[in-house]
Amino acid sequence: MSAKARAAARKQRDKWKNKRWFTIRAPRHPWNFKKIGETIGETDEHIMGRVYEMTQQEFSGDFTKMHVLLRFRVTDVVGQDALTTFVGHAHQSDHTRRQIRRYRGKIDDVVDVVTTDGFLVRLKPLMITERRCQTSVKQAMRSKSAEIIRSTAAKSTYSKLQEAMLGGDLETEIRNAVKAIYPCRNVVIRKSQLLQSGVTNEKGPTLDEIHAEESRQDAELKAKKAAALAAAEEDDSTEEAGLLAAAEAMESISEKEEVVEAPSEEDVEAEPPATEEAEPEAEEEAEPEAEESSETESSLMKLKKDELVERAKAKGVATSGTKADIVARLLE
Repeated sequence: MSAKARAAARKQRDKWKNKRWFTIRAPRHPWNFKKIGETIGETDEHIMGRVYEMTQQEFSGDFTKMHVLLRFRVTDVVGQDALTTFVGHAHQSDHTRRQIRRYRGKIDDVVDVVTTDGFLVRLKPLMITERRCQTSVKQAMRSKSAEIIRSTAAKSTYSKLQEAMLGGDLETEIRNAVKAIYPCRNVVIRKSQLLQSGVTNEKGPTLDEIHAEESRQDAELKAKKAAALAAAEEDDSTEEAGLLAAAEAMESISEKEEVVEAPSEEDVEAEPPATEEAEPEAEEEAEPEAEESSETESSLMKLKKDELVERAKAKGVATSGTKADIVARLLE
């Protein structure tokens, strides 16, 4: 590699550093500059004329329109916003092929119309009949659909025609008109194309108003998220405090019911030996008195549960429950 080539390579600039992102917006009418995507370019001239495609499901959220492709062309750039014009739509070919089956009739047509604001649009309706039909029937249905399309476009602006075409109102009107001629299974406007632009209506919300509304909505969304997070944290803290209180309560209950370990032989108090001079009857009478006087709650708790049960049986006291219950009955 020569020195000149190395110098030229060092001087070569990185094109990606000079590029920036532009927000693609739908037309003002009828979609009020809705955000539909983003594109990247170095200057405004580089993105002028670009065509952006998306499905109608992505655009409106209607999953039944996932097979419809919308096309928007960038016609103007204002700051970071790329303004577009709707240039047509089309149904995906695989979806159209699935509608056509054996013993069904297919009726295609091409209709060019002019709206009240001077837009020249080409529409291609598609009608699928329940059964095969004659050519004369197809021609009658084709003429009826073209008449309805031209009458609708003659009294509508381009934005109104878009709403009727994509919303299904135009298709419903054609279906109701042609079903009297022959039963139809499906009627759609399978494709549209903008051939010539007309007069653009400048009425409606401006970009500044749209930006202010979007910033307000973003602020409201952030406030709602913050409030939801704070409420969730508060619920977690109260739930944690409740769990701690329950754990402490269970711990105190377990401490009360805990079985005390058996006393060692050293701790067991030895009984005083009986004197030989005392009579047996006197010893037997003296022992219960000494036991009752010397037996306290602490001394009884040191005994095993079996010994307490035996004492309770001897005294005629119930033996059910814990050691504390038996001791309480013995001391009564």
